[in-house]
Amino acid sequence: MKRRDSSHGEAAVMTNRDDVELSLGFEFEVFLNFRGPDTRQNFTDCLYHSMDGAGIHVFRDNEEIRKGEMIKGELERAIKNSTIFMPIFSKNYASSSWCLRELAFRLDCSRNRDDKTMILPIFFDVNPNDVELKTGLYHDALQKHEQKFGSNLVQQWKEALMEVAHIKGWDLKDTGHGKLIRSIVAEVLIKLNKREKILPDHLVGIQDRVEDVMHLLDEGSLDVRYLVIHGMGGIGKTTLAKVVFNQISGRFNGCSFLLGVQEAARDGKIVQLQKQLLSEILNSTPVEIFDSDAGINQIKRRFRHKKVLIVLDDLDERDQLSMLAAKGNWFGLGSRIIITTRDTNNLAIEEYKIYQMTELLYHHALQLFSKHAFGMDYPPHDYDDISCNITRMTGGLPLALEVIGCSLYRKRKPIWKEMLKKLESIPEQHIYNKLKISIELLKEEQREIFLDIACYYIGEERIYPYYMWKALAFYPKIEIDFLIGMSLIKINDDDRLLMHGLLRDLGRKIVHQEDLNIPGKRSRLWQPKIALQVVETRTGTEYIIALKLTRLFEDRNFTSEEFSRLPSLRFLELERGNLVGDFKNLFSNLKWLSWHRCPSHLQAVNLCLCNLVVLKLSDSEIPESWNGWGPCLANRDLQVIHLMRCYLLTTPDFSMCLKLKILVFAEHSPESPQIGSSISKLEYLKQLEITAARIQQSKLSGSPHFDLGVVPSVICRLKNLSSLKLEGLCMRELHPSIGEMAGLTCLSLEHCYRLRRLPDSIGKLRLLLRLNLYDTRIRELPHSIGDLKMLEEMHLGYTKIRELPNSIGGLESLLHLNLRSSKITALPASIGYLKKLKFLSMESSKIKELPHSIGDLKTLEHLRLGWTQIRELPNSIGGLESLLQLELRNTKITALPASIGYLKRLKRLSMFCSMIRELPNSIGDLKMLECLDMKWSKLRELPTAIGMLENLEMLAYHGSRNMDMTWPPKLSELHISSDDPQSLISGDDPQSLILPPQLLTFSLCCDDPQSLPRLPLGLHSLVLTGVKSPMVQPLLSELRYLSKLTLCKCSSREIVIEQLESLHHLDLYYCKSLVILDLSSLERLKELIICECPQLIEIPDLEEMESLNELYIKTCNSIERLPKLSKLYKLRCLSVEDCKSLRCLPDLPNSLLSIGDWRSMESSPELSEHGRLRALVLSHCESLQGAVPNGWCPFIHACPLLLESGDFALYCILCEKSNPALRTRRRRRAIWR
Repeated sequence: MKRRDSSHGEAAVMTNRDDVELSLGFEFEVFLNFRGPDTRQNFTDCLYHSMDGAGIHVFRDNEEIRKGEMIKGELERAIKNSTIFMPIFSKNYASSSWCLRELAFRLDCSRNRDDKTMILPIFFDVNPNDVELKTGLYHDALQKHEQKFGSNLVQQWKEALMEVAHIKGWDLKDTGHGKLIRSIVAEVLIKLNKREKILPDHLVGIQDRVEDVMHLLDEGSLDVRYLVIHGMGGIGKTTLAKVVFNQISGRFNGCSFLLGVQEAARDGKIVQLQKQLLSEILNSTPVEIFDSDAGINQIKRRFRHKKVLIVLDDLDERDQLSMLAAKGNWFGLGSRIIITTRDTNNLAIEEYKIYQMTELLYHHALQLFSKHAFGMDYPPHDYDDISCNITRMTGGLPLALEVIGCSLYRKRKPIWKEMLKKLESIPEQHIYNKLKISIELLKEEQREIFLDIACYYIGEERIYPYYMWKALAFYPKIEIDFLIGMSLIKINDDDRLLMHGLLRDLGRKIVHQEDLNIPGKRSRLWQPKIALQVVETRTGTEYIIALKLTRLFEDRNFTSEEFSRLPSLRFLELERGNLVGDFKNLFSNLKWLSWHRCPSHLQAVNLCLCNLVVLKLSDSEIPESWNGWGPCLANRDLQVIHLMRCYLLTTPDFSMCLKLKILVFAEHSPESPQIGSSISKLEYLKQLEITAARIQQSKLSGSPHFDLGVVPSVICRLKNLSSLKLEGLCMRELHPSIGEMAGLTCLSLEHCYRLRRLPDSIGKLRLLLRLNLYDTRIRELPHSIGDLKMLEEMHLGYTKIRELPNSIGGLESLLHLNLRSSKITALPASIGYLKKLKFLSMESSKIKELPHSIGDLKTLEHLRLGWTQIRELPNSIGGLESLLQLELRNTKITALPASIGYLKRLKRLSMFCSMIRELPNSIGDLKMLECLDMKWSKLRELPTAIGMLENLEMLAYHGSRNMDMTWPPKLSELHISSDDPQSLISGDDPQSLILPPQLLTFSLCCDDPQSLPRLPLGLHSLVLTGVKSPMVQPLLSELRYLSKLTLCKCSSREIVIEQLESLHHLDLYYCKSLVILDLSSLERLKELIICECPQLIEIPDLEEMESLNELYIKTCNSIERLPKLSKLYKLRCLSVEDCKSLRCLPDLPNSLLSIGDWRSMESSPELSEHGRLRALVLSHCESLQGAVPNGWCPFIHACPLLLESGDFALYCILCEKSNPALRTRRRRRAIWR
């Protein structure tokens, strides 16, 4: 081709950079293909410089300077290697043979499967129809080319033009150059992943989190939405934000990810962040800003009409947000602002969604740790135990797993053991320093509350210590909310205080460091042995504010002299023991007293608890005349009384506790106590809980008669009550004045088995949030129930209710509705008005059909219909767009509607033992489905669409046909049951059933083990049911990673298991013919379960199983003795149940922590050497005689010949019914008192 005249010197100048770079082998990201005379001087030049300014490496082809007629050399490489090929179609584009050559060459390259180049066309002053040759625009030019180059070559060019015309691109006709160029540059940046965030090499357990965040973001809505990802440091907030950013950034007009906002702001770089934000979203060079106010104005002015995605990472002050993205009206419709933070206290946003980060699930945690420690998904078998222990110690914190895993990479076993030992005592140093930063930011009161929780209150109801902290002049509501906002503590659904294990250890380490050598100079002693030592040696000091003296196996007297050295004590927890001596002025600062198994008579004198706030007494035989009531209850500041299993015949006198806020009175004794009249004086009471007690006429002087069948109006007159729980009472009805308790938010009448109706006045409880009528005899709900507009939870399980009133649709705030095992046969159409409902359970109810309006429950996440008479689902079921779990176990449903495919978020679908006969092809549209359980259903053939379930991890299936299929790519657990196991294998070849290689768990009904398909070598768990032929060992010997083997209903007389070096768990169930069991080679076995093997005479020698932790034997009636167990130093749990020929225990190792269900025992076990034993269960030991040794706390049930010894009477609470003699002794003791 001939060069143009130099008067058009732009062409020559273009070679200056592009062709030089081309000759030097530079890689280009975008290849611009255009006809110079049409667009070079205007549009293409602007586009080139805009992309170049945005950091995109562009090759600007110039067809005017090309020579020859072949694409070769550097030009060929530039076209092939460019990520984006961008043809700019103009009116005379087709007149350039070079443009057409390059276009056809690029399309030809794209037919290579490995080619990743994208073609993004721009229709400059033509439309796609022109390029598709539907008009005559390019006709003349192509005809001329045909005369010169021949019809074959030109035909290729025509086909290339027509193919590109169908590719979505940009049309300049209705858009200005500048606006279009900005759009193109933004799109190219996204396609090139220029803004893509770099992710860790090892991402584990992230997909579920991403899906949850995407659901909260709801990209389809046009509102401007803020999403806060909240969690403690090191839990993976930033990683999650990066993954979401990478996935959705391409769908916005501009995007920016600002890392480390907190640190940048602390270093005075907030203006720099504003510059970065503007530059990235506008795809321009850095914007000039002189101060933060100017930056705010620029952001508001320039983003107001742009749909943007902004991530503000690690934000912790409201000022930071106010200078970057303060209000939604700064941004265009559809914008999304994602914030990651450890502290939600300072988020000055009017409305935002929050995603709470939680720790990794255990199997994900182990996988992540293994990736860092070994470079693979799971630990080698010889590192299995120690890896599991270390993983548990980290508590599922990704940061901890990464730091510890990396530090152990390629280290020798002794170093691993040292690390585990260190983790068991204190947090690993790097993590400790990271977490300690958050603690150092706390104010004094916040720090005190944090340390109290770390040492004592994990698992405690929040409200109890709340009153103690309030009495200390703290501001617990504010401080607890602050600690939650800092991710230092959590509150679970039961309003109990929780704390991450590492944070707990950190808090305790802080206390330990108060004085490393002298425990008596530390503020809190939570370890009973150390606390006891300090008290006994009288080395306590004024520094001690909290003391825990529990796990005392013998009664012990604590003297006034011992406590005289602890003047600052405000928290005391005791178990057993007694107080002896003169305690005048010794407990003047005590705010909390918790006493488990306290004595029936205090030996202390002058005991004064005038500042006590919380009193908790449990499992104690204390009389109404107990001399401890006076010191404990003669206190106007007492806020909480919690009496649990104290075997009182009447309630104590509460008349002095006028400021009491919480009263819990829970008894489980056959002699139910009476409720005294003094309860009526507790006008400040907020929470009243009476469990398993009859309301009777009190024997206390001056008390009124309480009707046995009606909750007394005196309770209903407690106007400040917010929570009323009257559970297990024998009342017939609620007093109508219940409606006057205007402040009630929780009403629970669970197990009130005589209650048949609710008064109409129930509808007046306008603030009620939770109503629990579980296991009552209520037959209908009053129409007024629909007036409870604030109600969030309603439990109607095991009631006699046959229908719900139409007014149920008025419960506009209802989130949770439980109708399990009720008599309800149908739901009213008004159920569809419950627009916030998330959970609906009708399992085992009489329901027969669902109304069409069920599809209107757009927020429903869990629908449970198992064990019902429902025969079909309405087509409207597809409207449940938020549904995560659909439970159809044991139903009469024979087919699913095609609309099931619309449940795009469904993760679990269970049709176990259902009548389902076929699945619609739309089942393949459930892309998020993880678990599909159809075991023992009527389904006989799987549709091929099952292979399209790209996230399916577990499949349970009953059938025998169409096993030759494409398995889902993530399938790791497969259970196949069949009435005819051999028909699973087509023909005579056992290998015809090809299992997915990634399978970890496999369960199969199998007559003959030789007919098993080839098992994946990485299998971890195998279940074989119904095996009739002998187990031939080589069959399983290749399974090096098999850790669990279950054999069920095997007919073999002998089972020998060898060569399974990684086997940790062996379960044998219902092997009726089993006589001989050989396990001698299973040295690494940790758990052995043998159940319902009636012919088995003896358990083989287990002494070689040094790793055995748990041994369970049940209903093996021929076993007369157990093997020696004394050398099994890791054995922690032994349970022998219903083995009628077994009469006595063998010698046991000292490592045992629990012995359970020894039904055939005839004599009490010798346990004097077992100092670590925590639990002893003796159930239905009908022949057991003698006495349980002193010092033990057994759970004993139905042992009628057992004698009482020492304190045994305190611990056999649940066996009185089956032990008449013991019950008689208790009654005599009560009369004597």
